[in-house]
Amino acid sequence: MSWGSELWDQFDNLEKHTQWGIEYLEKYTKFVKERSEIEFNYAKQIRNLSKKYQPKKNSREEEESKYSFCRAFLATLNELNDYAGQHEVIAENLMSQIITELARYTQELKTERKSHFHDGRKAQQHIESSWKQLESCKRKFERECKEAERANQHFERMDADINVTKADVEKRSSLKARQQAQMRQQMATDSKNDYSSYLQKFNQEQNEHYFTIIPNIFQKLQDMEEKRIEKLGVCMKTFAEVNRQVLPIVGKCLDGMTKAAGSIEPKTDSKQVVESYKSGFEPPGDVEFEDYGQAMKRTASETSLSNSKEGKEKSASKSKGKLWPFIKNKNKSPKQHKEPLSNRLNDFMASKPKMHCLRSLRRGGSGPEDFSHLPPEQRRKKLQGKLDDLNKDIQKEMDQRDALTKMKDVYIKNPQMGDPASVDPRLTEIGQNIEKLQLEAQKFEGWLAEVEERMPSKSDTQRRSVLYETQNNTTVGNNCAQDRESPDGSYTEEQNSETQVKATVNPASTTPDFDDEFDDEDSLPTIGTCKALYPFEGHNEGTIAMAEGEVLYVIEEDKGDGWTRVRRNQDEEGYVPTSYVEVFLETNAKDS
Repeated sequence: MSWGSELWDQFDNLEKHTQWGIEYLEKYTKFVKERSEIEFNYAKQIRNLSKKYQPKKNSREEEESKYSFCRAFLATLNELNDYAGQHEVIAENLMSQIITELARYTQELKTERKSHFHDGRKAQQHIESSWKQLESCKRKFERECKEAERANQHFERMDADINVTKADVEKRSSLKARQQAQMRQQMATDSKNDYSSYLQKFNQEQNEHYFTIIPNIFQKLQDMEEKRIEKLGVCMKTFAEVNRQVLPIVGKCLDGMTKAAGSIEPKTDSKQVVESYKSGFEPPGDVEFEDYGQAMKRTASETSLSNSKEGKEKSASKSKGKLWPFIKNKNKSPKQHKEPLSNRLNDFMASKPKMHCLRSLRRGGSGPEDFSHLPPEQRRKKLQGKLDDLNKDIQKEMDQRDALTKMKDVYIKNPQMGDPASVDPRLTEIGQNIEKLQLEAQKFEGWLAEVEERMPSKSDTQRRSVLYETQNNTTVGNNCAQDRESPDGSYTEEQNSETQVKATVNPASTTPDFDDEFDDEDSLPTIGTCKALYPFEGHNEGTIAMAEGEVLYVIEEDKGDGWTRVRRNQDEEGYVPTSYVEVFLETNAKDS
């Protein structure tokens, strides 16, 4: 069906229809643009979500990376980030392949439509002008015919008058009327010829207008409209293809998420919990029965926390064992001591096994270099990791040394390539670095050997218990005497029996070192007060005894190890368990 032959008289309707078609094309362009914005915003929100839950660079997140479900979640976040990238690709392709293209095409379409309808209006005006001219010729011919008819009738009346008595003037009037009639007849004939000629011309122009000019213009408009519709169909197909093109990659992202979920290993994660928190301590031995029915002086058991010489000698005669982890419950305050057994258990569960070395306490820094503040198993792992890092650094320095040595040999054989002496400073520097690293590695190897020697073997099934205070006195004294500037507070090793007995018999042997440490310190200012909630005997070195309800001065807050440093007077100060006191800091101390 052709618009030219079927719609020759629908110029105005075709003008409205083609304008509506362009507006519809602009409507679809707006739809794709909004869809592109949705895809872009969705991708942005997905990226922000992935970024929000990405692990931060801190120790806690590094610990989480050891578990398979944490790694799976991280892999899912990475895949989700790639998934967001595909939606950005959709938005970009919609913009470049459809929106930009349709905007350009719409402008071309408007220009083409305007040109066609301009030609149509011009042809319409021309045929209308020809029609008006034809009408003018027709009216002129009609008017001339009527004038000729009237002139002829007047002449006939004058010529039919036979009154001979009329004057010559009348004769002359008859002749004039005849001439007028003939002139009018000639004019009518000329007008007829003009009308006939112009009518023939108009019919030709009208035929050409309705069968050639207008059909051609309408055919161009029809072709333009069909191209517009075809273009719209292509864009709709492209719209679907743009989304379809990313489906394989989106599928890979989803497959990656599925694979990450399948990589979760509950058993491995459970094993990792053991690896992360295993202390290496032996469980405590059985508590001996204490018979209060006999009228004799009570003797402390092997696991007693008393300071008595008998208890220490009895513990020293036992085989070596390791102190079990002493847990301090920060959420619950220790109960009142009602009887000796509960007293010991509360001390076991609520107190630190021993105080830090005073030099380390005074420093107030992070964990010591030898990780002695950690349980045996965790310390061994930390030392092994540090040793591995040092060995890697040593190997890297050795590789650099080998490379420089080869370069120097090349310079020696080919002096034109470089000066061999220019390599010597760097070789010397690398040699010094290797020496430092090796000394550092030897130091950590010694600590590691010490830990592995003290750790119980797997075949050792004997459950052993140790004396809490005896180990405290001997280990703290040794650490301070060796100038090891590190807290040694999470586990201890028993000294040999002879050393324990000596420490028990002569406890004052370590006291001078302790006093010297304290004397070297400047007096710390008071930052608040505290009230004792429970009595504390303070048998360990560096601690101070207090009675329930006693008010003391706070000179150093809890650093996270569960101990608060207090002062009773200018000459008596020490540490007390933080859970045993209620601390009231001064306002300026809190602000600082």
